[in-house]
Amino acid sequence: MTRPTYFLVLVIGLYWSAWAAEIHAPVNVPQAEFAAQKLREAAPPAKIPNLKMRIDPMLPEQGYAIRPANGGLTVIGGDARGLMYGGLELAERLRFGEDVSVLSIENQPFIKRRGLKMNIPLDARSPSYDDSGTSARMNIEQVWSEDFWHGFLDRMAEHRYNTLTLWCNHPFAAMLQLEDYPDVALDDVAVPTYKIDDQMLPQYMQADLQTPENYEIIKTMPMADKVEFWRHVMRYAKERGIDIYFITWNIWVHGAEGKYGIGHSQTNEATIAYMRESVKQFVLTYPDLKGIGITCGEHMQNKLEGQNAVEKWMWKTYGQGIVDAKAEQPGREVEFIHRTWYSGMDVMMDDFISKYPDPISLGFKYAKARLYSIPNPPFFKEQLQADCEKYNLSCWMNLRNDDIFSFRWGDPDYVREYMRNLPPEPLLAGYHMGSDGYVWGREFTSIEPDSPRQLEIDKHWYKFMLWGRLGFDPALDRAFFEKQLANRFPMVGSEPLYDTWQTASKIVPLVNTWHWRDWDHMWSVEICASKKEGYHTVNHFIEFAPLPEQGMQSIDAFVRRPNPELKSPLAVANELDQLAAQTLAGLSVLKSGASSPPNKELRQTYGDLEAFARLGQYYADKIRGATALHRFRVEGEKKIRREAVKHLKVASGHWKQYAGVASSQYNEQLFARTSYTDRDGRLLELAIDDIRIAKEAKHNEFPPSALAWKNKK
Repeated sequence: MTRPTYFLVLVIGLYWSAWAAEIHAPVNVPQAEFAAQKLREAAPPAKIPNLKMRIDPMLPEQGYAIRPANGGLTVIGGDARGLMYGGLELAERLRFGEDVSVLSIENQPFIKRRGLKMNIPLDARSPSYDDSGTSARMNIEQVWSEDFWHGFLDRMAEHRYNTLTLWCNHPFAAMLQLEDYPDVALDDVAVPTYKIDDQMLPQYMQADLQTPENYEIIKTMPMADKVEFWRHVMRYAKERGIDIYFITWNIWVHGAEGKYGIGHSQTNEATIAYMRESVKQFVLTYPDLKGIGITCGEHMQNKLEGQNAVEKWMWKTYGQGIVDAKAEQPGREVEFIHRTWYSGMDVMMDDFISKYPDPISLGFKYAKARLYSIPNPPFFKEQLQADCEKYNLSCWMNLRNDDIFSFRWGDPDYVREYMRNLPPEPLLAGYHMGSDGYVWGREFTSIEPDSPRQLEIDKHWYKFMLWGRLGFDPALDRAFFEKQLANRFPMVGSEPLYDTWQTASKIVPLVNTWHWRDWDHMWSVEICASKKEGYHTVNHFIEFAPLPEQGMQSIDAFVRRPNPELKSPLAVANELDQLAAQTLAGLSVLKSGASSPPNKELRQTYGDLEAFARLGQYYADKIRGATALHRFRVEGEKKIRREAVKHLKVASGHWKQYAGVASSQYNEQLFARTSYTDRDGRLLELAIDDIRIAKEAKHNEFPPSALAWKNKK
């Protein structure tokens, strides 16, 4: 059946006989076309009023107004994005069943640039950081699928995101045909065939990635087609009001290594020339590219001085490449994001930022890798704010979620507070939320998969909605989100679902704050493990302290110098148990009070919330066991050791429950920055082994530091 051309209804303002409404809108505004599509999907024709849509630049950027006029409604946008957002709000209200006939509202964004971050796995031969995980390997094919991008970008727009940052070590070989370097272009799409484990980083294989036995072609795609593909993706994003930036790490030259004298050495003039030409042609090839970002990463000689010092190298390659492109396209503006990583502010200013001809901002890991910890991270204020103010620079906040990948999270109050705590504009350039250890493409671990596999942005719709909508409007209240839940799950009460979901979502932030590990490779709360230390035993829980200045006391401090003014480990454990009990009670109420059996999505959501609860119970008793164990080692009373054993036995039982719930919904996968999710196998054995550690403990004998591996380097 031919799809009806309902887009034209809005674009040219014609009357469509199947509608009860006449819609007039500006011609050739694809953002308005998208809003028209959503209006048509939202309600029966008779419910849609006569509608006029227009742009009025007197309204704020991205702002909109909906006003009654002549028996219908007028949607006014300050620009094309604002017009789209106004249309989407009207569609949403129709979907909620509201009477919109006399609707009169105005709105504008609280934060102007609201984004997502994706480490994009373009190809086995051109990896991102870090493509060892299951999600990266399985999503290589998806990032070359128009269907994937259409669905993903549509949902981004609905959630009010307007920025997408795509991160790759060296995207150029997979996306460009360079006249001077024809053999660099990577035709086709390849997936890895080499064995991956939890201790490797594929990008460090470098030239070996190009060895034919290490990859398999899964899609024939000559470079001309790949270029056209990405032009389409960027154009489609623009039509949804979304700016695309590519951000790189350096120095990587995957695909070019060993060709034309190119290598990763910082002093290699052939590499400098190649990188400069790549950046130039990247800008010229992709007219809808909004900007480029850089990382002076771990693969640079950060102490090198002279003409090829870090920032000078960056200017010779990225800076000059963009200047070259602008010489051929004088009206072109290329925004730049300079991450503050392995570089110094004064040098950055002298050697790069002061020379850059277009808007330039910094990039900062605002919460380190712990988005789900506290809603007011102190790190930007402590480390970079003074420099931003001194040099009059804005800064993008990288909101790194390397905490929760599997389970559906949702706490509106946490996100609302987070947004209100971000630095004010113009100090704030914007934010982008995402992960280094996970690719939010399609999910590939469900034991009840959809066909095609579900978009992660749809599986985790509530979380993605919160981080987008509350960035646009933090005044959205509980009633608004209850309407969203009621619309999604009409068979169950939205009020108890809101409460239960929010309660379950408080568990991981509390654990992360108390057992503080800054970076992605240092900790995964879902598997109680890190890349270097492996499983975190009771000894790790004794050694590692809470995030400073949060009013919490570590186990060692509590045992040796208890402070009643601080929250003790046992108080944290009690709080976790309370959150878990409230979650389980809420789930019981939801299941018993439902008007009909849950659909698959609601049933799986229940499973995720129970997983949070069981995880909370596990950590509660693990903290109690670790506290008692340390007290025994310090004081020597055997009854305290018996208490530790008792708590750790209970904890292992909770881990078994947690593993059972998680394994009933998800297959095992490898988390790129930490390890495998073998919850009911090796991880269960290790949870049980904590009991042995407690039984064998001796008075005044303390284990070596869990970080002893650092001293072996």
